[in-house]
Amino acid sequence: MKESPVGQAANSLNFEEFRKEVLNDFRLANESRQASLTGRKEVLTGKAKFGIFGDGKEVAQIAMAKQFRNGDFRSGYYRDQTFMFAIGQSNVTAFFAQLYANPDVELEPSSAGRSMNGHFATRSLNADGSWKNLTSMKNSSSDISPTAGQMPRLLGLAWASKLYRHNEQLHQMTNFSDKGNEVAFGTIGDASTSEGLFFETINAAGVLQVPMAISVWDDGYGISVSAKYQTTKQNISEILRGFERNEKGEGYVILRAKGMGLSGPL
Repeated sequence: MKESPVGQAANSLNFEEFRKEVLNDFRLANESRQASLTGRKEVLTGKAKFGIFGDGKEVAQIAMAKQFRNGDFRSGYYRDQTFMFAIGQSNVTAFFAQLYANPDVELEPSSAGRSMNGHFATRSLNADGSWKNLTSMKNSSSDISPTAGQMPRLLGLAWASKLYRHNEQLHQMTNFSDKGNEVAFGTIGDASTSEGLFFETINAAGVLQVPMAISVWDDGYGISVSAKYQTTKQNISEILRGFERNEKGEGYVILRAKGMGLSGPL
C-alpha cells in the first residue's frame, strides 16, 4: 500500500514535532474561524463597524503560509486573516482592535484604526524612522479598499525582486532584498478578477516573467451574486488558459485545486 502524504511527512519529521505542528495548525484554523463568527456578530448587532471576514479559507491559507519565507511580500485582500495569523504578523487581539478602530498603533499595528477591518500591513520602519531588515521578516504591503487594487502593487513588488536579481549594484542593499530571491504572493477573490487591474497585471506578469504567485479564491459568488453573472464560463482559470506556459517557457503555470469542505464548520 502506498504511503499517504501525511505518513511521509510524519516520517520526515520528528513525530513529536509533526504532532505539534498538526495541532497548532488545527488550533489556528479554529481560532480564525471563531474570530470570523464573533466579528460578524459584532457587526450585525451594531457593536462594530462594517466588517469582512475570512471564514472558509483557513486550511488553504495555512498551507500557503508554509511556503511564505522571510523576505517575501504579500499584496492581498481583506479575507487573509488566517494567512496573517499563520505567518505571525497578526493575531486575534490585533484583528479585533482593527474591527473596533483602535487608534493605538501598538494594539492595531496595521493602520492604527484608520483602515477597515481585514486590511493588513507590516511596518517597514523602526520607531526612529530607520529601515528594518526586510529580508529577515515576513512582509505585507498595506491593503487598500478598491477591489483588485492590490494587483498592480503585487506586480511592482515582484518586478522589484527581479531588478535586484539582475542588477549586481543593488546586491549591497541587503536590508531590502537577498539578491532578488523573494517571491511576491498575491490573493484576490474571484469576483474581483472582473476588474481591469487584474487582467493588466496578469498580462504584464507573463511578459516580465517575475517571481509572483497569485491565489484566486473562487467561492462561486461575488458578495451576493453567482459567478455566472460576472465571470465568463464561471471559471477564471478557464479564461486564463491562453496565458498558460507553453513549451517555449512563455506564460506562467496555472494550477487548480479543490477547496470543497473548507467553508464547512471546523
